[in-house]
Amino acid sequence: PRMRAALWVAFLANLTAYPLTNGLLPYIARTIYGTNQTGLGYLSASFAIGSLAGSILLSLVHGIRVARLMIASTVLWYATLLLFVQMQTVPTAIVCLVIAGFSQSLAMISIAVILMRTSSENFRGRVMGVRMMAIYSLPLGLLAAGPLIGVIGFRATATLYAITGIL
Repeated sequence: PRMRAALWVAFLANLTAYPLTNGLLPYIARTIYGTNQTGLGYLSASFAIGSLAGSILLSLVHGIRVARLMIASTVLWYATLLLFVQMQTVPTAIVCLVIAGFSQSLAMISIAVILMRTSSENFRGRVMGVRMMAIYSLPLGLLAAGPLIGVIGFRATATLYAITGIL
C-alpha cells in the first residue's frame, strides 16, 4: 500500500502539477505575464532554484517521517501552484515558483525514499522502472490542458489542476 500510494502521487503530480511548471510555462510567461524569453528564464530558474534548495535541505536533515513529508509537501506544492496562477506580476510569480520548486523537491525525493525503503533489494530496479513510467501522465495532462484553456481559460484550468492535486 505504501508503494502504491507513492506511485499514485507521482502519477498525479506528473498529470496535474508538472504541466503548469514545465510544459505550459512559455505560454504563461507570454500570455499571462506578457514577458519575453528573459522573463521565462527567470520563471524557469526560480522553480529550479527552489528545487535545489529543497534537495540540499533534505540532505542535511535526518529522522523525518517521509510519508508525512510526501503528503505535506505535495499539498504545499499544489497550494503554491494555486497561488502562482493567480499572481499578476512576474516578481510575485517568481516567489511562488521558488516555493513550488522547494516543495516539489521534498515531495519527489520522499516518493523515491518510500519506494526504496519499501521494496526488497532485488526488486528496487523494477520498482524505480515503474516509478519512471508515472511520467507518462505528463503528456496526458498537457494534452488535456490545451482544449481546457481554450474553453474555460488558463486560470480556471490551472485552478482545476491544482485543486485536483490537493484533493
